[in-house]
Amino acid sequence: RVSFEVGMYDLGGTALFLSSRDLQIGRGEPVQDTARVLSRYLDGIMIRTFAQKEVEDLATYGSIPIINGLTDYCHPCQVLADLMTIREYKGACAGNKLCYIGDGNNMTNSLIVGGIKMGMEVSVACPKGYEPDAEIMAWAKENGKFTCTDDVLKAAEGADVLYTDVWASMGQESEAEERKKIFKGYQINADVMKVANDKAMVQHCLPAHRGEEITEEVFEAHANELFDEAENRLHAQKAVLVKCMGTK
Repeated sequence: RVSFEVGMYDLGGTALFLSSRDLQIGRGEPVQDTARVLSRYLDGIMIRTFAQKEVEDLATYGSIPIINGLTDYCHPCQVLADLMTIREYKGACAGNKLCYIGDGNNMTNSLIVGGIKMGMEVSVACPKGYEPDAEIMAWAKENGKFTCTDDVLKAAEGADVLYTDVWASMGQESEAEERKKIFKGYQINADVMKVANDKAMVQHCLPAHRGEEITEEVFEAHANELFDEAENRLHAQKAVLVKCMGTK
């Protein structure tokens, strides 16, 4: 949210934040009606929500650009910043191996799509039963080099980019303790770094739970990369805003 708001002001626009309490959706108004009303007032909408269908409905019924800021299915804007950072550090995305370790969540889904589209080899290490979306994995296998395994070291072998995310995402707080048991070992640590490329970089969408999905040692050793990645959310978001609304 912050990167989009700052980005709008940097580009000479203004931003308005509306929570679920500010909208009539929470009181029973159909999304299609909200989309048509807000389209009369605004030049674009960035929405962060759980349900992917809400974003799709806004796009279907609205007459202005709808930007997917995050859903429980995907996180495309974050991945734009991730890929931008990889290009900064590696010179290009194509030809590099991206390894994701952890829960096959919305982040993983978008990383797979982004990585394959940019010509990267993508590997995922996750516990059985916590794989990314099946349709996305099938698409990745048809369109690039993709593997998914429960073996962390196998997935990380030769990786140029190592990526992880929290074990319990928003809305999964009640599962946090159980997930700690399930995901124990699905961590970027010294052992993982040893099997990766000597110059492997580390990424995380943040905030990180040090000692869980990533060790303190690895986090601090790659802090510059991690916070460049965080900064690049602003620049990537500004590019999205210009692409969507820059011609007005």
